[in-house]
Order: sequence, then C-alpha cells, then structure tokens
Amino acid sequence: MTTTPPPPQGFATQTTGEAPGGAPPGRKDARGRFRRRTADAKARLSSPWASGIAIVIAILWTIPTLGLFITSFRPSGDIRADGWWNVLRTPRFTLDNYRDALAGSTNMTEYFVNSIAITLPAVVIPISIALLAAYAFAWIEFPGRNTLFVAVFALQIVPIQITMIPLLSQYNTWGLAGSFWAVWLSHSIFALPLAIFLLHNFMKDIPPSLIEAARVDGAGHVKIFFKVLLPLLVPAIAAFAIFQFLWVWNDLLVALVFAGGPDVRPLTVFIAELAGTRGQTWHLLSAGAFISMVIPVIVFLSLQRYFVRGLLAGSVKG
Repeated sequence: MTTTPPPPQGFATQTTGEAPGGAPPGRKDARGRFRRRTADAKARLSSPWASGIAIVIAILWTIPTLGLFITSFRPSGDIRADGWWNVLRTPRFTLDNYRDALAGSTNMTEYFVNSIAITLPAVVIPISIALLAAYAFAWIEFPGRNTLFVAVFALQIVPIQITMIPLLSQYNTWGLAGSFWAVWLSHSIFALPLAIFLLHNFMKDIPPSLIEAARVDGAGHVKIFFKVLLPLLVPAIAAFAIFQFLWVWNDLLVALVFAGGPDVRPLTVFIAELAGTRGQTWHLLSAGAFISMVIPVIVFLSLQRYFVRGLLAGSVKG
C-alpha cells in the first residue's frame, strides 16, 4: 500500500490565494493596474497641445488671484481710486489692511478659528460614516442592498435649500440650533450621498480575489476593512477630503442658516459682513478674502499627491 507524500511546505498557503512572496496576488494585480493607468494618463496629458492649453488656463486662472493679492497691499485711497493694474504706475503698498482685518475692530481671528472648528469635524464625520456604508454596500450581501444604494445615490439630486426648514426645526427641538453641532450635522448629511457613492465605486474596483484570500486566512469584516481595504483607500479618502474641505470652508448658506452668534459663525460670514452696513470698510475685503484662501491652498498642496492618485485610480474600470 502506497502512501501519498505530504504536500511541500507553503503549498496550502499558495492554494488559498497567496503568492510565494507572502503578498496576496490581488494586491499585486491592483498595483499593476494602477501603474498602467497612471502611465496611460501621463502619456495623454504630456502631449504638447495639452501642455499649452494647461499653461494658458493656468495663466487666466491666476490673474484674478494676482489682482486680489496686489489689491490687499494697496492703501485704501488707491483701492477706491483705480484698479490693481495701476500699481505699476503708482507702486504704493501698506500692511494696514491686514492689520485692520486681523486685529482691528473686525476681529477676524475669532471667525478664522471658528472656520477651522467647523471644517475639520465636517470632513472627518462624513468620511468615517461613508467608509463603513460603502464597505457594506460593496462587500456584504443583505436584502435590498442594490435598492438602498440607488436610494442613497439619488439623494444627491435633492436641493439643499428644501432641507433647511425641516432641519432647523429639528435642531430647535433637540436644542442644537445655533451650535457647532447643527453645522457639523448639516454638512455631514449633505456630503454623505456623494461620499458613499465615490468610496463604494473605489472599493468595487479592488480585486475580489484579495478579499477572498483574506477570508480564507480567517479574517472577518473588521480585519478586512482595517488591514486590507483601508490602506488601499487612502487616495480616494484624500480626494474626497479635499472636495469636502473646500466645500465646507467656502460655504456661506449653511453657516447663515444654522450657525448662531459670532462665537459659531465661520470666516465666510465675516467676509460677507466685512464691508459694513454702509460699505465704509469694503477696501478690507481683498485682505480678508486672501487670508481665507491660505488654509485651502495649504491643504490642497499637502494632499495633492493623494488627490491626483485618487482621481487616476478611479478613472478606468476593469
């Protein structure tokens, strides 16, 4: 009677979907597809015509910002007298506009801190909830999953304006009206449909073999989410975080409706009221607007690498 020799060391691991190097083949396939997509996108965007068009658009896009920057340093009399392009003829500059905006009677610093206090939670809350919901829609089978996902996606077409009165009435009932919680919850509610849709599509682009290999190795949903998927989702999270940060930071409508007094109102409300009731301080608008641009520019430049990767990774399916 012959006996079958035992399988060689590592045979069981390879049959369960793990490569000899120790990494699941799905992860290598995903990285290979991402490199190919990035190379194709670079080839399309590096043509001379594309470069020339990009340069022209960049110049046209930068001119208003340059004008705002120059105007913010001009004396109030020059601002009222002529346009910023006349600075070459009368080059006079001052820091009084920034001093009046930051430390004068307008007290811009308090509104600046309020904007940070509103924006950071309003970005973290919807991303945290959307990640869990997107994972459930993508990798957990439950009755009515497709119908519920379509319903969530359809919420994007609901105008924000028609939700103002019902939400404000509910916040008054809960005692949250005029607080940071009202603004945080409102921005989170408005951002969730798009966040779930984008993160779900990105998750579905991850090879199923990678998830199956983790399940064969005994990983549950929690371990698969945090150990396998979350590292691959960093570009998508960063891309949506930039969109949400810019949306919340530049928002005025939600702040006017749900924010209370000066201790809650963000920077956009301050800039809208900066001109004064009779327009006597409108020359400070350029300094206030340029100060409000500093944080978004820093955030975008810091996350630009992840932002581009997120857009390229989700641009091609299959």
